[in-house]
Amino acid sequence: MAAELFEGQYVWHPAADDRVLARVCVDVRAGRYRSAGEALAETRSDFALRAHRSLVLASEAAGTDLVERWLAEEPTPEAALLWARVAVQRAMRAADARDERAEALERIALTACDRAAALAPGDPTPWVAKLTMARLHRLRDPAPQGLLTAPSGPWRLFAHVLSLDPWHREGHHRFLSCFFTRYGGSVNAAWDVAAFLSQRAPSASALRLLPLVALVESYNPTQLLADRVWEQPQWRSTALAVYHSWLPSVADYRFTPVLDLAYLAHALVMAQCGFEARAVFTAMGPYASRMPWSAFGEPAEQLSRARRGCGLPVPGPA
Repeated sequence: MAAELFEGQYVWHPAADDRVLARVCVDVRAGRYRSAGEALAETRSDFALRAHRSLVLASEAAGTDLVERWLAEEPTPEAALLWARVAVQRAMRAADARDERAEALERIALTACDRAAALAPGDPTPWVAKLTMARLHRLRDPAPQGLLTAPSGPWRLFAHVLSLDPWHREGHHRFLSCFFTRYGGSVNAAWDVAAFLSQRAPSASALRLLPLVALVESYNPTQLLADRVWEQPQWRSTALAVYHSWLPSVADYRFTPVLDLAYLAHALVMAQCGFEARAVFTAMGPYASRMPWSAFGEPAEQLSRARRGCGLPVPGPA
């Protein structure tokens, strides 16, 4: 699916150009779930789209009782999946806020994930939702051979996700985040895991971006020449390889992969590859994501600065 041309304003909505999803979000905000069921049912054989839609819909429904009503009235696999997604979001928000209800909400979320998995045994999405919560307990499964730092982590749970979908995008990102320093990991472990996972992936896979995600996560503006790190040969070559191997496939996506494109565009800009970055921004169209820009300042300002450096238009004064 090709992104629309940039017409002067950024579109921050996570549905991007998935118009079906955008319409369903309106229904969910109005308390209606029928269209959500239809939108998720058509993704049963497309796990990437299923992950995308269920995650966005959960963010819309988390503050309401919609999923509870839906599950009580129509206990379908789609209702159970969205309940799992919503329950996990509530549990993670409570844990991050050190809310006294966090443990109870986590138990509810685990139950919801198990129910969704039982209703759709071949669907990796409930297991990916469960993987989201793995960082709360620092699971210590031993790492497989091939990692220099041999970091322990939720490897068994991740292996089950891979058994259902070997290249599940969200599953890889959720797993990698377990090794970020803000969740008790280390910079070296995150880089090690990112390199290990990306090297396993096909050359034309968006998972080749994982090292660039880990690089943004490790960014420390107080370090000397922190902004020049992307110019180092290893990071520049990583970004250019993804540009040449993965970017051509984006036009075939059912929705514009805004976040992945943003990480690639950012890395190319930082590596002084303006020509290539311009092509990535063009593929993004008007759609925008907070990351990776928010790691470096106010997202809209950082995005506009990067686009301007590539000779592309940016929004005018409000």
